[in-house]
Amino acid sequence: MNKITCICLGVRSMEKAIKFYRDELGFQTDEKSNNPDVIFFNTSGTKFELFPLELLVKDISEENTPKIANGFAGITLAYNVEHKEDVDKVIELVRNAGAQIVKEPQDVFWGGYHAYFADLDGYYWEVAWGPNFAYDDNGMLVF
Repeated sequence: MNKITCICLGVRSMEKAIKFYRDELGFQTDEKSNNPDVIFFNTSGTKFELFPLELLVKDISEENTPKIANGFAGITLAYNVEHKEDVDKVIELVRNAGAQIVKEPQDVFWGGYHAYFADLDGYYWEVAWGPNFAYDDNGMLVF
């Protein structure tokens, strides 16, 4: 069991989340509707899914529903870029799409350059470049 095939985020508004990810950030999907029951985006190696938060809670357990955390839930998503200046470009893109910039682009102790933003549902994304990052033919990060 050494792979992640899908990452699902429970979202408060499918319409707002789809506008953010599909229409503003350019995540690729065949879904044309603005308010489907579920949506899958085609990303390299892993599918990215949005699902209504209240339905996700019930889907996990009707009898013992998980508590929806206020604030940080202990998970971040990462978008790694091939060029240092791409961090700035991505942060401007998400800023213009309505994301909250939590940490402006800056150099980091490990020699890279990164920033953090929170999407419309409060999920934290790191946008990072590293001088030793390498990518395979599919654009996947290789360590």
